[in-house]
Amino acid sequence: MGFFCDSSQHVSLDIEYEIMKKNFYIFCFTVLGILLQFLIHGLLERWYIILLLKDFAKYSYGFSWAQLFSVHHALTFILLLIGSLFGFWQGRIWWKIVYENNKIK
Repeated sequence: MGFFCDSSQHVSLDIEYEIMKKNFYIFCFTVLGILLQFLIHGLLERWYIILLLKDFAKYSYGFSWAQLFSVHHALTFILLLIGSLFGFWQGRIWWKIVYENNKIK
């Protein structure tokens, strides 16, 4: 065996390499989606906290700080899920465009 393998093993290794490459590509896009979500989350949170500090009674919609903190936790989870799914979805789309359809040269 060693360095010598027949052509069927070589094809199998190429397929495994392509699968590994695709999985890594999609994983990187998922991480990018999560990072983008953190950026959007931070900007929205900063904007809303500034509104709360200007006029808490008007922009809190009757919630206390403790209740708003609970809402924050729920929205953090939802945004993280959306960012992950968006990154995964975009990774699959761009993999097809770049590697399968060869539309970008």
